[in-house]
Amino acid sequence: MEKSVVEFGGLPVGIAVNDGSVFRFIAVKFHVIDLDNQKFASLGDLRRAIFRHVSNARPLAA
Repeated sequence: MEKSVVEFGGLPVGIAVNDGSVFRFIAVKFHVIDLDNQKFASLGDLRRAIFRHVSNARPLAA
């Protein structure tokens, strides 16, 4: 089982686990938790999904 650390903005946000022909994302930061356990065809697809998700996220209220 191959694992890769996934970073966004220079900070680790999760890991990608090679699950056969896809990568399963395991989120470790709250702002990407909605993507947890999703499968992606490539690490590039995963990184693009994280970018879109974070870019479209609404700010958290205090």
